[in-house]
Amino acid sequence: MMTSDYRTPPAINDEKNLICTLYRSAASLLLVLCATHPLAQEAAPVRRTLSVDDFYRVHDVSDPQASPDGQWVAYVVATNDRDADEARSAIWMVSWDGSRRLALTGAAQGNGKPRWSPDDRYLAFLAADKGSGQTQIMLLDRRGGEPRRLTSTAGTVGDYSWSPDGRRVVFTVEQGDAATPPKPIVIDALHFKQDEDGYLSTGRKRHLYLIDVDDLHSEQLTDDPQYNEDLPVWSPDGRWVAFVRTRGLWLDQDGREDIDIVEPRAGATPHHVVRPFAPNTQQLAWSPNGAQIAYLQGQEPKFSAYLQDRLMIVPAAGGAARAVTEKLDRTVKSFAFAADSASITIAVEDDGTVYPARVDLASGSINRETAAGPFVVSALSSAGGHTVLLESSDAAPAEVHALEGGHLRKLTAHNDALLAQLELGAVQNLRFKSRDGTEIHALVVTPPGFVAGRRYPTVLWVHGGPNGQSKHSLVLDAGQSEPQMFAAKGYVVLLINYRGSAGRGIAFAKAIFADWGHKEVEDLLAGVNYLVAQGIADPDRLAIGGWSYGGILTDYTIANDRRFKAAISGAGSADQLAMYGSDEYFLQYNNELGPPWKNTALWLKVSYPFLHADRIHTPTLFMGGDKDFNVPIAGGEQMYQALRTLGVPTRLVVYPDQHHVLTRPSFVEDLIERMSDWLGRYVGH
Repeated sequence: MMTSDYRTPPAINDEKNLICTLYRSAASLLLVLCATHPLAQEAAPVRRTLSVDDFYRVHDVSDPQASPDGQWVAYVVATNDRDADEARSAIWMVSWDGSRRLALTGAAQGNGKPRWSPDDRYLAFLAADKGSGQTQIMLLDRRGGEPRRLTSTAGTVGDYSWSPDGRRVVFTVEQGDAATPPKPIVIDALHFKQDEDGYLSTGRKRHLYLIDVDDLHSEQLTDDPQYNEDLPVWSPDGRWVAFVRTRGLWLDQDGREDIDIVEPRAGATPHHVVRPFAPNTQQLAWSPNGAQIAYLQGQEPKFSAYLQDRLMIVPAAGGAARAVTEKLDRTVKSFAFAADSASITIAVEDDGTVYPARVDLASGSINRETAAGPFVVSALSSAGGHTVLLESSDAAPAEVHALEGGHLRKLTAHNDALLAQLELGAVQNLRFKSRDGTEIHALVVTPPGFVAGRRYPTVLWVHGGPNGQSKHSLVLDAGQSEPQMFAAKGYVVLLINYRGSAGRGIAFAKAIFADWGHKEVEDLLAGVNYLVAQGIADPDRLAIGGWSYGGILTDYTIANDRRFKAAISGAGSADQLAMYGSDEYFLQYNNELGPPWKNTALWLKVSYPFLHADRIHTPTLFMGGDKDFNVPIAGGEQMYQALRTLGVPTRLVVYPDQHHVLTRPSFVEDLIERMSDWLGRYVGH
């Protein structure tokens, strides 16, 4: 097992009731101001607190891709356009030495997934067609000129991959349900709905296609009506394409998916390679020598909600697969092969952080690639002997970094100008014991200007999942900016990685198996008790909230404890029995709880916040999108109706045409303001 070994800031304790305030300038110089330290001799620049308008100033950097020669990195920069009321993204690139950075496209809705051609001639990316709205592949010739369209499909292009010679591209197209006027949606699959995709009708299929870059001749590579294909990846010699195949539009009914290979020609018969349990997010990669295929494997269906994806490799020619991170009791988030095929760099989710490590495939040894610290890495990409990734921390959103010589070297600075203006809340690790003695880890965010020894109104903000984690990463985009937004309003914000969370091993994650709303609530309340005992949280000004499973746990908690003066339940549910068949979690329900007609008592037990709504006296704001198939808005509607019937102060806010995560900028702005207003009304600042 590998665990964090970095030296964390001292936990808040009885002997030293001090919290240091951490600021980081654009030049990454650290200035720690503690209550016991004298003021700095030089006047610090005047900074302001975070505001809702900053949501429109943040640049969301994602998907870095190293060029084949290793000299450039392409990536995506997304911003929120207030006037258009939509998110827009552009393709950028930065040189390996960080000296040159330029935008390759204008900002538009749907730009993304930049991918270099192996010969370095082109950079491809996805863009939404202005007429049809369908996503297509565009090409930028590195010798100059405007982007040109490569594909003109009737359906939407999803994943794609260049052939090793740069002459062809394999891509997926989802077709079906495009008839006008609309027709009845015919469904015969167990998994029949998915957030953002809607109802998964029988007629909707995703298949592989090939297109020639020069003459634009295209042909269908797979056409079996029983299957759907995703994630095509060429073998290094160009003789094969590996891909994921399922009978449903996502995973199969047994929680597995096939990984197959096929020759890149129409009519070729796919060859089966391996059938793993579906992970949280799949990724395929051929080893540079073409001998092996790497992929991620999830947990068996009954533990599907407690994700801990492992890195696997399998001989491309067929044979037994093996787990190369079996010694690592942590989730692998992304990975990239080394040029010699002897090792793989991975991103490891661990106790509030995500760090890069290298796996030696011969010995199985796993070693950190950087010094440990409170930061999060993601989106690994390797080419031309160079590795790039995203890195974020408590004081900075994700930017592109080079992983070089055991260190992270910053390549982009899209948010530095904004950060130079802001005084953010300081973030510190916290450790305490839950009711049964289990050690629980958390983060606490203190407001700018925090004064030790003074009690503050406190918001217990609960992460979703449950298999997520609160971590050392500044996120200021849709639905994830609450901790710093609340801190800017003068609140202490407590972020607890309760049992069920990722980052501390599979046993910790599975501790809540078929026992929802029990140990998690004990962990949450123990954290609040601890902050109160330390003289930080004001026991008379406590609030709780969260989104998704965080909203669900909010409902559980206020049905257990009356101390909270306000609650925010976003995209949550309390009558879990009513969610069966209404949301997308058939695999978890059937395998963890069992069908309701077999385990009715268990279903009623985990539905106690709704069935015992008369125990709730906390003014509660319920929120969600009307097209959310992840946790349908019905979950919030039922609780709103119950509290309204009981005379408890409550409000329901429904966001039209929104899914589980709000994407319309004006709605995200409204969300932030409504939550702050609700807290201000019942808790105060």
